[in-house]
Amino acid sequence: MSAGTSSQTELSLEQQTFLQDVVEGLTASVKTLPCKYFYDERGSELFDQICELDEYYPTRTELSIMTESVVEMADSIGSDCTLIEFGSGSSLKTQLLLDHVQKPLTYVPVDISGEYLMQVAEELQSRYPNIDVLPIAADFSEPIDERLLIGTSSRRVIYFPGSTLGNFTVSAASQLLKQMATLAGPEGSVLIGIDLVKKIDLLEAAYNDHAGVTAEFNMNLLHRINRELEANFDMDRFRHEARWNPELSRIEMHLVSECEQIVSIADHEIQFEADETIHTENSHKYTMDQFAELANHAGISIQRQWCDERKWFAVLQGTIGNDCD
Repeated sequence: MSAGTSSQTELSLEQQTFLQDVVEGLTASVKTLPCKYFYDERGSELFDQICELDEYYPTRTELSIMTESVVEMADSIGSDCTLIEFGSGSSLKTQLLLDHVQKPLTYVPVDISGEYLMQVAEELQSRYPNIDVLPIAADFSEPIDERLLIGTSSRRVIYFPGSTLGNFTVSAASQLLKQMATLAGPEGSVLIGIDLVKKIDLLEAAYNDHAGVTAEFNMNLLHRINRELEANFDMDRFRHEARWNPELSRIEMHLVSECEQIVSIADHEIQFEADETIHTENSHKYTMDQFAELANHAGISIQRQWCDERKWFAVLQGTIGNDCD
């Protein structure tokens, strides 16, 4: 199968979906790629590296909040429940919870990177033999198949750390919160991390690190398209760029075409102009009041909040029960 001549029917079902999403995004009036495709095995490894960078404050700050308040957070979760983590990744922050949470407990990590998820799940099951670890390889932005949770406690807690909610537009974030409320049920709750509005120089530095790891993470998406869809993106003809959008209160990540060029992806050819961008990811920043209002519209009532001294990051606990708009 060669670039520009391959048939879509030769691709697996998963690859066909990937191809459809890529082509739809790159043929739109403003070129985009879904950020969920960042997280193949290499992308997940790079994101773990990003979390350790000096400039990337969110993970470090959230960990400090959890270290200080994890007992209170674990108490808010309670015992005999199903803890469902969206976008679990390496589950580093989750281990703090699992060290303190009351038993019995079923832990359900949900992540789109299946191989990486299974590896992490095996390590967690070995570390926590008294906790049932039930990994689900899925796109958490879509409703979770309830049949996969048969036999688990009906009292559910949705854990969504790391400010990943900020990757979604406000409307998409609202929809995801509604899905969380539905999955958790009337007796359930949520525990969510959000990145707070702060100085622009801190925000831009976090996504333009000196070591270039974030750039490599962004570019890895093109590597993945080349590898899985037999495309011919030339990495020397694209560059990473992260910028602050004040009107929408978000950091935007882009891949910028350095010149006019045509890229082949399966049977498709995509035209790029010089300096045209592919919008790959958003990272919205909230105030506490903004997020509380967003959650309330989704049927989630914020009950508790934990924040660092600098007010850079927050972990919020909410219960289900408000009427959705």
